[in-house]
Amino acid sequence: MFVLPEGLPLELTPLAFLVGTWEGIGVVSNKYVSKEDATEQKFQQKVTFSVGEGNYLTYHATSRLLGEATDGSEDIELPAELGFWRLAKPAEEADYGPLVLAGSGDRKIKSPEDLEPLRNERGGFDIEASIIHPGGAYEFYAGQVLKGRIDMRTVAGSHMPMHLIDAGKGWGYGERMYGTLTKEGVVKLLWVMEVAASVRDELVPLVSVELDRI
Repeated sequence: MFVLPEGLPLELTPLAFLVGTWEGIGVVSNKYVSKEDATEQKFQQKVTFSVGEGNYLTYHATSRLLGEATDGSEDIELPAELGFWRLAKPAEEADYGPLVLAGSGDRKIKSPEDLEPLRNERGGFDIEASIIHPGGAYEFYAGQVLKGRIDMRTVAGSHMPMHLIDAGKGWGYGERMYGTLTKEGVVKLLWVMEVAASVRDELVPLVSVELDRI
């Protein structure tokens, strides 16, 4: 039986299924960078969603490309991702930030019933996620969580630095999907990502990962 994580703010209940540490194997494709000579490579990833002091989840992901024992290649550590995920809702006086600004007063969401007005027309909850990379890339996502599945896309505010664009590795638009499934009694977290040069261009698969809770 699923138990809500200790200390989870009530407004993050729709995202509760993410909380914890997950690890597994995925596949990354270079098709976006090299359409004529696309290849895939396996990588190992560890993802942690933790409860912060505010109305957000902290996201941290580390990955490494897996070397092939047959050719003697070694694993390669990849840049980490760090982010913050939250319900998209109007700001209130009780919210902390930005920076070191303190909140004041009581939060408006004090019971599960207070969450209901935040549901969108599809029955889910709108969310926002910001993800930063050491190389200067910043992804800002908007989407929804519905029945244990998250669908989100990059929106205005995302930034891809010129040195990545010049190298052919920068994209102008991305979509991510996260969801859980149960295999032989074990809950797994799946996530995939597709990217494109712009919102008007065809999406290309980038990442597909299956993670186990550890």
